[in-house]
Amino acid sequence: MASALTQSAAWKALQQERQRMAAFKLKQAFAGDPGRYDRMRLAAAGLTLDFSKNLVEDGTMLLLHDLAEQQRMITHRAAMFAGEKINNTEGRAALHIALRNISNRAVTQDGHDIMPEIRACWKRMEEFSEAVRGGKWLGATGEPITDIVNIGIGGSDLGPRLVIDALQEPGAAPHLHFVANVDPLELQRVFANCNPATTLFVVTSKTFTTQETIANAASARAWLQRKISGNPKAVRQHMVAVTANRQAAGVFGIESDNVFDFWEWVGGRYSLWSAVGLSIALALGFGKFRALLAGAHAMDEHFRTAPLTQNMPVILALLGVWYRNFHDTSALAVLPYAQALNLLPAWLQQLEMESNGKSVSRDGKEIDYQTAPVIFGAAGTTGQHSFYQLLHQGTAMIPVHFIGVAEDAHGMPAHHKALLANLVAQGEALLTGRITAGSPHRAIPGNRPSSLIMLERLDAEKLGALLALYEHKVFVEGMIWDINPFDQWGVELGKQLAGPVLDALKGHPGGGQHDASTQGLIDYLRGRINRS
Repeated sequence: MASALTQSAAWKALQQERQRMAAFKLKQAFAGDPGRYDRMRLAAAGLTLDFSKNLVEDGTMLLLHDLAEQQRMITHRAAMFAGEKINNTEGRAALHIALRNISNRAVTQDGHDIMPEIRACWKRMEEFSEAVRGGKWLGATGEPITDIVNIGIGGSDLGPRLVIDALQEPGAAPHLHFVANVDPLELQRVFANCNPATTLFVVTSKTFTTQETIANAASARAWLQRKISGNPKAVRQHMVAVTANRQAAGVFGIESDNVFDFWEWVGGRYSLWSAVGLSIALALGFGKFRALLAGAHAMDEHFRTAPLTQNMPVILALLGVWYRNFHDTSALAVLPYAQALNLLPAWLQQLEMESNGKSVSRDGKEIDYQTAPVIFGAAGTTGQHSFYQLLHQGTAMIPVHFIGVAEDAHGMPAHHKALLANLVAQGEALLTGRITAGSPHRAIPGNRPSSLIMLERLDAEKLGALLALYEHKVFVEGMIWDINPFDQWGVELGKQLAGPVLDALKGHPGGGQHDASTQGLIDYLRGRINRS
């Protein structure tokens, strides 16, 4: 049954526009329109977006904006900022924007201003991070902390890991380690390279029941107790928790004074702005964490107040819908030309594919259109020697987001100029292609779309703005597709099934009934495990 969206006037107008634009050529568009670049460029919160190299005309963009208005984008935006329960399947608000609200404006949930609680959380984070970084928080043997280990997974790992990797100076102290996978390799490397007397574990889990996180935390606790044998402060001085479940953290053995709270309405992939960012404050100092919040808040204000036609997240989202639904593209390449942003594609994979990887509408009806694309990418220029071949000559058209940094942060201008030259050249190559008479293997079709997001500089503020830009882009796409971008029921099933499988691998009764393939794998693995 056709959905209301695909039967709508705005959708059908875009289908007709796609047919009209079938022969559109970017090279001709630039040749015939000297003002195209200036007109299709937008600046906000220290970022500049150039979307002139996309397969659109001014009329195309107007039709896309008609779609956004038809889907009540302004109403949805207002509802999120007002604290309404837009996460309808879980009955929650999505107030990550409150976590970085550095203004004096109240943010209410159920009529209650939540900003005093958030400010109190900031104060605790600042006091604790300064105590650790300043050598005032001592380990069980009286030594200052030199190493921080963040134990978490998903949003409790990807966000802090990205920010710290992007902003921490080489050789800075304390040294940060991340443990996410239940595969013990990351944890064993921590045990091999860290001194338990000077190591602090930050156990980050919203529910404090996440299987991988609790397993890793339990092994870390046992290591501390074994290595700092007989010292009653072995856990107290070396393990803190970030969670919405204080009781579970207490049962685990983490004292109440060592628990940093966050709230049920904080979605995991939006949580780095909350106390989940404690590792960021510990690594970089609370000042840089606050600058990260300030940059995100600046983008929030742009998204909240700018007209849709001049709104950076909205424009990126509409281009995403244009390619996904009217050009039938299945992927988006995100290519940061900054090694410091090498982890950005991984963070975006969770943000976009977990948020919008849905096949039913908000009211539970099966949809008849495509939603989230596959996100992939790597830092330039290394990615150029990996998968760019497919971008230029592959059979599928894949839209590209290039991300650049204008200012040289490393004092090596020759390297920086070469990096930026490659960035600009790749966008030009996708646009122009190459015609080679008599040599089809060397021919490159061109006319492949790309957008460029340029940061003035790579600092905490601009990084915060960049991450918030993508958060809002994903939200806009979800609202246009009439799906809930704030739940993740597809993640839950595999986690639920892992419990009975684990029981079966351990030989415990009640392992459940399984299909023949699953049962065969369990039997095989039990035999191997028992022999190892």
